[in-house]
Amino acid sequence: MSGMKTNDSFTTSPRRVVIALGVCAAAVLAAGCATDKAVISQAADVHTGLQPAVMDDPQLSSYLQQVGQRIIAAAVQADKNHVGPKSHFNKKEQNDWMFSQNMKFHFVNSKTLNAFTTGGEHMYVYNQLFQTVKTEDELAAVMAHEYAHVYCRHVEKGMNRQMVMAGGTAAVGLVGSAAAGSSSDASGGGNNYVQLGTGLASAAMQFVGNGFTRNDEAEADKYGFYFYTHAGWDPNHFADFFKAMIEMGYDKTPEYMSDHPSLANRVTAVQGYVAKLPPDAKNWRRPPIASPDQFRALQARAAELSKSMPNDESLAKAQKLLNAFPSCVSPAETPQQVKAAQDVAREAKPNANSKKKA
Repeated sequence: MSGMKTNDSFTTSPRRVVIALGVCAAAVLAAGCATDKAVISQAADVHTGLQPAVMDDPQLSSYLQQVGQRIIAAAVQADKNHVGPKSHFNKKEQNDWMFSQNMKFHFVNSKTLNAFTTGGEHMYVYNQLFQTVKTEDELAAVMAHEYAHVYCRHVEKGMNRQMVMAGGTAAVGLVGSAAAGSSSDASGGGNNYVQLGTGLASAAMQFVGNGFTRNDEAEADKYGFYFYTHAGWDPNHFADFFKAMIEMGYDKTPEYMSDHPSLANRVTAVQGYVAKLPPDAKNWRRPPIASPDQFRALQARAAELSKSMPNDESLAKAQKLLNAFPSCVSPAETPQQVKAAQDVAREAKPNANSKKKA
């Protein structure tokens, strides 16, 4: 995607931000709900800001996409069998885009233990998480969970919740901010009403600010487990990464204080799903895409690549945005994630000084 560079945090095309947010605002105000088109457009714009952190390696990308395609193939069958929440089978929306070749899983260079999706055609596996998982089963479980957020339209639901609470004014405000940025002086002088970083940060805040609710996370585990098992991975290992995180001390926040279900409760729920599998579930099993030795080699390759990626300003900004995304694997954000979210929120506000100069 083409974009212009400014002195603020992120880069993308102001016109595209205006279009993405404009579509969202119009849909919310006219129909009372967000749309797939709005989510996809905003996710694509945010991906532009994240692109410098994407680990663009053919071998790693091919492997991750193969795992993702197995998950998506299982989701296609689920869709045909009408398996899924009501939000997936909304007659006003078409589901074909969720199963297209445009759906991409990306390794991203970040030391945050996380995986996340912005609800459109991009899902992100952080390198720290990839280095932490022990098997392909654990990785596939996380990826199936992320894809389930897309399948269940959780980002769209989050946008709807925000618009209902704000009475539509949030969408109008974001469009106004992005529009101001698009009218800035091409010379980059004092007429940058809202610099480009503000426009992208505003779009990013649609995801950072909303996050996923406890019910969203539980639903993503439920359907993620369905995709994971029907794609051929061992159901007994779906919760292995949750168990490992408990051992690492990530489950200390009481559930009532978190938007996420506790890791212990997620393990219990998965055990219930395993117990309810039909007798023929053993016939779904398939070999992993990578053998254990190949998997460790891929981890080592990603670790080396992360060291060689240039730590320039664009990568630092992309990593900050990645840090700002709510955790999809832990019940509580780390202080670094909280600070990054606060920084992105601050950058989403119009630059008052620039306005005055204009």
